[in-house]
Amino acid sequence: MQFSERRNTTRWIIIFVSFLIISMILWNTYTFFQIFKNEERLKMNLWAKAQKTLINAGQNTDVELPLQIFSNNTSIPIILTENDSIINTVNIDDAIVKDNTRANAFLSNLKNENTPIVIEYDPGKFQKLYYGNSALLNKLKYYPIALLLIIVLFSALVYYFYRSTKIATQNKLWAGMAKETAHQIGTPLSSLIGWVEILKSENVDESTTMEIEKDIERLQTITDRFSKIGSEPILEKKDIIEETFQSYNYLQSRFSKQIEFTFESPKSPIFIMLNATLHSWTIENLVKNAIDAMKGRGKLALKIEQDHDSVKISVTDSGSGIQKSQFKRVFEPGFTTKKRGWGLGLSLTKRIVEEYHKGSIKVSRSEIGKGTTMQITFKKSNLV
Repeated sequence: MQFSERRNTTRWIIIFVSFLIISMILWNTYTFFQIFKNEERLKMNLWAKAQKTLINAGQNTDVELPLQIFSNNTSIPIILTENDSIINTVNIDDAIVKDNTRANAFLSNLKNENTPIVIEYDPGKFQKLYYGNSALLNKLKYYPIALLLIIVLFSALVYYFYRSTKIATQNKLWAGMAKETAHQIGTPLSSLIGWVEILKSENVDESTTMEIEKDIERLQTITDRFSKIGSEPILEKKDIIEETFQSYNYLQSRFSKQIEFTFESPKSPIFIMLNATLHSWTIENLVKNAIDAMKGRGKLALKIEQDHDSVKISVTDSGSGIQKSQFKRVFEPGFTTKKRGWGLGLSLTKRIVEEYHKGSIKVSRSEIGKGTTMQITFKKSNLV
């Protein structure tokens, strides 16, 4: 417990330090941006003074410095106006300058970027200097966005890695528990088989021993299922109609007569590569889930259909239904709407169908208060 608490504390410290570093980087970037922006403002003030000097220059005025200031500006776009008319442009594409519409649009952008500098070259006579951000400043402006995007992507990668590791650990744990459960069931199961033989020798009613043998066979099937978790199952050529009907028939005989069972399928067999034990578990989970949804009373229909590229198995109940927002969540480990249960049935079913048989499973239809249809699909690539 202490180790877990220390690990959580360390995790929060790392997260806090990471956010602190990110905040410092973003603040420094913002500070650099403001420094560069102020420096460009100073350059433009010098440019404005140089412009005023040139306008008022006489024959004996030294214009070498103003001209040098003009020539040093190679990156900041400038539009000079007088009486709202453009009289000069610097570092702006000729194609924009020659097109009045584009030039005015470009001027509007400059007005939004920076406050203009007013040049009073004679009393009552003004020019306005509009300027934009240099290419370097524009790149620096987008740097925090790029940094945040990298951080988000890195965080997503870490989260995905953490989640994948956690799921892999859980899978190993469940697989180990399942195999141990199968091992533990094996010992009393062997004793039960022996007791059945003793009952037969004692001339106990044959129908009684037959029913006990059926349940022992069912326990052996369950043991076989659990032993296969975590291992690659062997797929064999099986008639999916026959295998599905066997599981359906067994369950029908052991549930309340208040449930109206129906089974519909094509008359000819449909062969696919299948692990019969795991497929039986799939049908059992879906049927039991449907019966739980109906609270032991209602209609349950199992239907098998085939088209040109797939085989579909549908289990429809008249139960309470599922909200649309939960269609995908019902297959998550631990998710359950029941007061009791671990929420593993549909999760295991999904794994058996998708990972072992390369099929798909989904909530095909559901309506609150009217029922749900769960559908398994095996693609033609899995057909024999």
